[in-house]
Amino acid sequence: MRSKVLTRTLLSVTAVVGIAAGGLAGAGAGIAAPVPASTVAASPGSVTPLAVVNLGLSTTQARYVQCWLKYGNYGYTGALDGQLGTESWKAFQRYLKPAYGYTGAIDGVVGSGTVTALQRLLKAHYGYTGAIDGDAGSGTQAAFKTFANAQQSFC
Repeated sequence: MRSKVLTRTLLSVTAVVGIAAGGLAGAGAGIAAPVPASTVAASPGSVTPLAVVNLGLSTTQARYVQCWLKYGNYGYTGALDGQLGTESWKAFQRYLKPAYGYTGAIDGVVGSGTVTALQRLLKAHYGYTGAIDGDAGSGTQAAFKTFANAQQSFC
């Protein structure tokens, strides 16, 4: 999952650098405009990609989860946009921590620890029959869809 985010980030940074370089390549020194003092270039370390991890949910189903996180008092204060990003997953991790054995940081990263705790929830109540292995495969995603659809009443 992280490798996909890193790849997207590197591609975005490469594209921006390529566009900037290509735009200046044709300009002679005599006609190049000075860079305004207010312009700040983003370094690769300062670029934060939008981490949206819907785990197979449609945007409508992801919105149901966000409504549940918001109106079920799990600390979600973000938009109900159907994009399970960092803030959605932080709220979900806060929910999973005491009840389903999530032991990691509340960081919004959907790693194996988050998925393992999610699988425990899904196995207990939403028909997941697979291994508790931290891998968000097709069985986990199917049960997560069942979970999401059950939260429709919160929206």
